[in-house]
Amino acid sequence: MSGTFVGMPAFPKAAHDAVRNTTLRANLKHATHTIRDKRERAVAELDDWAHLRQAGKEIKDHTLAHLEHYLLQLEESVTAAGGTVHWARDADEANRIVTALVKETGESEVVKVKSMATQEIGLNEHLATEGINAYETDLAELIVQLGDDKPSHILVPAIHRNRGEIRDIFTQEMASWGRPAPENLTDTPAELAEAARLHLREKFLRAKVGISGANFMVAETGTLVVVESEGNGRMCLTLPETLISVVGIEKIVPTWQDLEVFLQTLPRSSTAERMNPYTSTWTGTTDSDGPRSFHLVLIDNGRTDTLADEVGRQALRCIRCSACLNVCPVYERAGGHAYGSVYPGPIGAILSPQLRGTQSEIDASLPYASSLCGACYEVCPVAIDIPEVLVHLRERVVAGGPATRNGNKVMLRPAKGHAAERAAMRAATWAFTHPAALATGQRLASRTRRLHPRTLPGPGKAWTATRDLPTLPAEPFRDWWKRTNGGKDTTK
Repeated sequence: MSGTFVGMPAFPKAAHDAVRNTTLRANLKHATHTIRDKRERAVAELDDWAHLRQAGKEIKDHTLAHLEHYLLQLEESVTAAGGTVHWARDADEANRIVTALVKETGESEVVKVKSMATQEIGLNEHLATEGINAYETDLAELIVQLGDDKPSHILVPAIHRNRGEIRDIFTQEMASWGRPAPENLTDTPAELAEAARLHLREKFLRAKVGISGANFMVAETGTLVVVESEGNGRMCLTLPETLISVVGIEKIVPTWQDLEVFLQTLPRSSTAERMNPYTSTWTGTTDSDGPRSFHLVLIDNGRTDTLADEVGRQALRCIRCSACLNVCPVYERAGGHAYGSVYPGPIGAILSPQLRGTQSEIDASLPYASSLCGACYEVCPVAIDIPEVLVHLRERVVAGGPATRNGNKVMLRPAKGHAAERAAMRAATWAFTHPAALATGQRLASRTRRLHPRTLPGPGKAWTATRDLPTLPAEPFRDWWKRTNGGKDTTK
């Protein structure tokens, strides 16, 4: 299934294995803490950050509410500028369109700008089955591709690798692309970057076809925007004769003035920069400058169904900054691969189940991959209330659906163990609706607290494997309050 890591188990099992990988956890902790600390300083420089955040939210909500209008306007603008627009309902259709466009050029290889949309639809794998080699040019994506790996972060796909591991991958795998393997390569960032530059230079100069995504599309002019930090994107967007951009329909903004907001919030939230080193914009085609042929493939792939959910649709505001991943205690410990999707972390936990709309166990488990601490909402530059959507999706999973996919109703299957959870919730509901019984139970628990175990047996053993049960107080709060306030129960 496109967008799913083949063979991945549900999140609880994947996370259980990941947290025992001490190297992975050390890599993640170092990287996420470094990025989020830099981001905090960069955001603090702007006195109007809260206003920019609210503006971004409102622009996105307005655009999503009038998405059909702006998409048609975008198509007209791109066509008028010399480009061609293609519409893809799902991953299979998008892959067929792109493959046909590449084959029309007679080429058998393409260079790519980092694109989560093409990862979502499994484009590289599909092209390979058609005899077309796709070469990733972003440094982190190159590491992932050479290592026959999967991305584990939105901004830094190889965040789970340390410098020593990267050096070993370059030394062992670069020869597979037809160049001599680098000799005596160290793990210093400068040497690793130089090895990648030399490795890719021939690809940039030889490639006739480039494939990109886009951070934003401006409806009023048909302009596409890619922001990046390495310059590889600029090479892919300008040197090939044919450029194919594969973009989700939610990446649209109405005007250039709207774009101004996101060009302030995205760099600071993602790379902690005031602006990206490379901000590339292109509008159709221009004689003697840039690609001679431009194709825009707009993909739905579950987005329209997500838009129909009044609570869940806010996930479509996402501008892929990755700030939520860098503050999430669950992601920091489990890593991106545990989410079984190209969209990991908190945003992936709410976006993947909605886009895929399946009954798979992993999609039913993702809304539970959170402690609901709310840190993700606090850092989101477009104010996506991720905890609210997580709870909403949990309700859907417990109820067994329904969700819709391409107009057909499907059911999200409850994960194992939810029957026990529902029984516990029914017991709690009864207790909280019978105050006398609740008070008696609280007093009994406090008086027998010295007899309570520190860990749980049976199914509860997994929860207390890494933590002790909390110690109960000597008396319930209500009894303490009455005793210290002259016998009056003023808490009612």
